[in-house]
Amino acid sequence: MTAAGKPTLVQLAWLVRGLRQPGGKLPLFDEEGQTIDRRTVDSCLANGWAAPWFANPLKPDWRVCRLTEEGRRLATSEEAPQARPAAAAPVIPLRR
Repeated sequence: MTAAGKPTLVQLAWLVRGLRQPGGKLPLFDEEGQTIDRRTVDSCLANGWAAPWFANPLKPDWRVCRLTEEGRRLATSEEAPQARPAAAAPVIPLRR
């Protein structure tokens, strides 16, 4: 968190990704398949921008979180990075 109580760009980018998921579910992994840094999750929980959602019985160490109303407000603010659309599959021309 920054000194002014605003989320960092990393925190904000994570919150924005929750806008695309049912119920505001926040991702466990980043776009490259790496686990979201625990410090990002902890700080967003501590600031009330995210909330625990449910326990994962198969992976109890994974914390499944969702956006709170405050997190949603931040994620839709003008300061939030634009959510990138999902990558489209490459178009492969057919040879005739």
